[in-house]
Amino acid sequence: MRTKREFLVNQISDPATVWDIIVIGGGATGLGVAVDASSRGFKTLLLEQSDFAKGTSSRSTKLVHGGVRYLAQGNIGLVIEALRERGILLNNAPHLVRNEKFIIPNYTWLNGIFYSVGLSLYDLLAGKRSFGRSRIISRKELIRRIPNIRQEGLKSGVLYHDGQFDDARLAVSLAITCLEQGGTTINYFRVSGLTKEEGKINGVIANDLETGKSYMLKAKTVVNATGVFVDDILIMDAPEAGPMVRPSQGVHLVFDKSFLGSQDALMIPKTKDGRVLFAIPWHDRTLVGTTDTPIDKHQPEPRALEEEIRFILDTAGIYLTRIPTRKDVLSVFAGLRPLAPAKPGGGNQKTKEISRSHKLIVSPSGLITITGGKWTTYRQMAEDTVDRAILVGGFPHRIAVTRTLSLHGFKESVEWTDPFFVYGSDALAIKTMAKENPQLKERLDPRLPYIGAEVVWATRYEMARTIEDLLARRTRALFLDARAAMEMAPAVARLMAGELHKDENWEKEQILSFLSIAKNYLVDG
Repeated sequence: MRTKREFLVNQISDPATVWDIIVIGGGATGLGVAVDASSRGFKTLLLEQSDFAKGTSSRSTKLVHGGVRYLAQGNIGLVIEALRERGILLNNAPHLVRNEKFIIPNYTWLNGIFYSVGLSLYDLLAGKRSFGRSRIISRKELIRRIPNIRQEGLKSGVLYHDGQFDDARLAVSLAITCLEQGGTTINYFRVSGLTKEEGKINGVIANDLETGKSYMLKAKTVVNATGVFVDDILIMDAPEAGPMVRPSQGVHLVFDKSFLGSQDALMIPKTKDGRVLFAIPWHDRTLVGTTDTPIDKHQPEPRALEEEIRFILDTAGIYLTRIPTRKDVLSVFAGLRPLAPAKPGGGNQKTKEISRSHKLIVSPSGLITITGGKWTTYRQMAEDTVDRAILVGGFPHRIAVTRTLSLHGFKESVEWTDPFFVYGSDALAIKTMAKENPQLKERLDPRLPYIGAEVVWATRYEMARTIEDLLARRTRALFLDARAAMEMAPAVARLMAGELHKDENWEKEQILSFLSIAKNYLVDG
């Protein structure tokens, strides 16, 4: 079984093995690099210190988009790139990406004209990969589509199309795709050092966090794709290195689906802090966000600030007739964006003004660092990075194939109301497992659709190692209803312990650890 941890660790156990590319970091960018490199035939290893997409890459606004805000900033190049990649991702992972309708409410006639013209340009830039034409809709149609919209002063709306996806599930799909392409991806392996010969990096020192064993791994090239942690790796390479990224925190609140009351998404193009705010239907809930708060220090579990929660509640309350309150929040989550300022240190540049274009550098030691960017452009970032690794490592040139590479679980015809849709072609096997064992068919909690078979599947075939892996990223329980997820923890622990051959002490430790993390997803009334 290629996803079994013992098999994966055994692949790196031979000290004589020399990898073509070792990728540090299992978020969107690192996983993309690993898929690109392995699919070109390079011997590829990805090491992630926690779980795949543990940080920023599971905490996005769940959009695959060109970025209307970047169009307003005049960053046409980034918009064109993102719109192209949006179309590619829809083709390569149609079980995880779908066409979503977004509506901008207009409370002045001038705004209606302005946004209509801008989104017409957005459609034009998308070209043949357009998801659908934007159009002005009447006040009456807008109210029909979003019944909970504030009607006072409402003139019209602009409807446009963009993409929506499940970020953590895409990360799992990429990790397994890498394995299917001959690469190796391992979570809970921390890189603690870089090895060099004559000043050039020739490998890494990595520790298996489950066993405590240390490994010296040789590599022709090493890629630093650690998101907000890139500076930590750069300091390993050159202790005098200054900061490369400026972290910014984005917060989202999750409510019952009735607060939006629509299958269409709401987009507020300009809030009081100048950002865009979205209210999106996601997994039978309403997701509202995001904020943009500069952060001095990064941490594995960022916490929403009180002012960020208040900002989202206040802003949503301006546009929705059913005003959300703190007691209505089912879950709150925060993520850190690894923004790369145009100039070192970033000066006084506001985080919302920093381009989301990616930055790729090669240190004198040969360390390749990729940062910035966003989920939508992960594939192009990966292609650029592997192209650079080919030059640094002196590899034979091989053309990237990821533009047309179907990702694990690929399934063209998806029933979006089926709670198993995120598994794509794997859904049938999970349903069969549940059918053969009725105990695995029961819901883990009546408030969410997840069943025991999904726990077994994720543990056996998707490299889930902890309760948090299971409830935060293999399922999205923690993000959809934190209290329900906390009550599911004991049942999940029992099922995982059976698969991983763990004892009751492991179960108790896992439950306590998860509950400690899950408390950060609650908003006090």
